[in-house]
Amino acid sequence: MKRLFTPVLMFTLSLAAGPAAFAHDYSAGDLQIDHPWSRATPMVAPVAGGYLKITNTGAESDTFLGGSSPIATAVEVHESTLQDGVARMRLLTAGVTIKPGETVELAPGATHLMFIKPTKVFKEGEKVEATLRFEKAGEIKVEFAVQGMGAKQPAENEDHQGHGATP
Repeated sequence: MKRLFTPVLMFTLSLAAGPAAFAHDYSAGDLQIDHPWSRATPMVAPVAGGYLKITNTGAESDTFLGGSSPIATAVEVHESTLQDGVARMRLLTAGVTIKPGETVELAPGATHLMFIKPTKVFKEGEKVEATLRFEKAGEIKVEFAVQGMGAKQPAENEDHQGHGATP
């Protein structure tokens, strides 16, 4: 009886906690935001990168405009390119458009977020709060999971507890 009771109790408690306790993404209107993450930074880094996937499940395009964070003077959308063997980065003032049915990935070495003048060091294992801003879907609060300095993608076993959909 005890062997059956414990799993049943744990399952019941997980249902009571609701989907937000186990979800690993966020939503804003018709947009799904998946796996926001960043890299650890050295002590005096003037910027930090932010990465995530945005999927548009709606019938209309929306534009990702950037955002804000309590620990940075600005959160901007940037694009990295390689031209004639020279790496270049530029601010995307018009943001990034996500067409219906499309998934856009913000990743290292490509389009990404820049946390400008962070007021604290991004430490591996910590979370960084930010608010993402979209032209139609509005604003959504997210947390970026900080990975190691050389990370190229979010950790497979990234702890997503606490992520969830917002109204």
